[in-house]
Amino acid sequence: MKSIKWGFIGCGEVVEKKSGPAFSMVEGSEVVAVMSRTKERAKKYAEEHGIKKWYTDASQLINDPNVNAVYIATPPSSHPTYAIMAMNAGKPVYIEKPLAASYDDCARINRVSRETGVPCFVAYYRRYMPYFLKVKELLDSGAIGEVQNVQIRYSCPPRKEDLNEETLPWRVIPEIAGGGYFYDMAAHQFDLIQELFGVITHARGYSANRGHLYRAEDTISACFQFENGLPGSGSWCFVGHESHMEDRIEILGTLGTVCFSVFSYLPIHLHTSEGDSEFDLAPKSYVQLPMIEAVVKTLQGKGDCSATSFSATPVNWVMDRILKKI
Repeated sequence: MKSIKWGFIGCGEVVEKKSGPAFSMVEGSEVVAVMSRTKERAKKYAEEHGIKKWYTDASQLINDPNVNAVYIATPPSSHPTYAIMAMNAGKPVYIEKPLAASYDDCARINRVSRETGVPCFVAYYRRYMPYFLKVKELLDSGAIGEVQNVQIRYSCPPRKEDLNEETLPWRVIPEIAGGGYFYDMAAHQFDLIQELFGVITHARGYSANRGHLYRAEDTISACFQFENGLPGSGSWCFVGHESHMEDRIEILGTLGTVCFSVFSYLPIHLHTSEGDSEFDLAPKSYVQLPMIEAVVKTLQGKGDCSATSFSATPVNWVMDRILKKI
């Protein structure tokens, strides 16, 4: 594939702010069609971004002969349907994370990708961002010695839309999202640490609904262990107080620690016996651009993007174990 002609299924906030324009910023890549179930939204997005075609039916977009790759930016529960339709049509897929709303649905997607030979990529774009590549560089260089433990901590207050039953976002509706905000946000955290330390093979957790704002869990504690024996733990609270907001992963080693954030991009902090260092590598462009470039180059035969559906599936396994879904 020399020229990648994308069709978007979904054109919501993520597409507008994090990914959409980046597809046209990569050489040999362009967006030729967009789909939304809401006619007005599809038409408006297409007109604002100079996209020639828009649809309200996903099958029409997938079967458009001008579309040879599909970007799926819809809630997780619909990912398997659209991904399988596209792969059966012979068109590579790039899916927003998490891959699906359950580990079982991830397995369905992988089975079709294997049977058809059509690649499926997942938007774990932090793997390719300079900020997180710097974390990997520090670890690989031995800056903190042998890693002994991994700790995840996240806390934030409820969002405005969480306070009204009539405005609840899909991210807190388990049938659509797979769980609550944990399933949406911890996915990035677990993908990152598995990218750094290998697959997690043991995980268990305790979850609760402490705020009673919606049905999904809002507070979670978990422990886990990687295949290499490295232990870790995490705590998440989505109904905390605004005075104590936390977004932190701390990696403890025999010679020091590395601390970084996943969503706020605070400066990476390195602490060793030689002193403290900080690295400010906050993104300055569309955050998915490096990932999209990696996907395009792979489809063009010029690269090998690691963020496939197969590598993304362990994230869902861990989260499902923690939430006792499997």
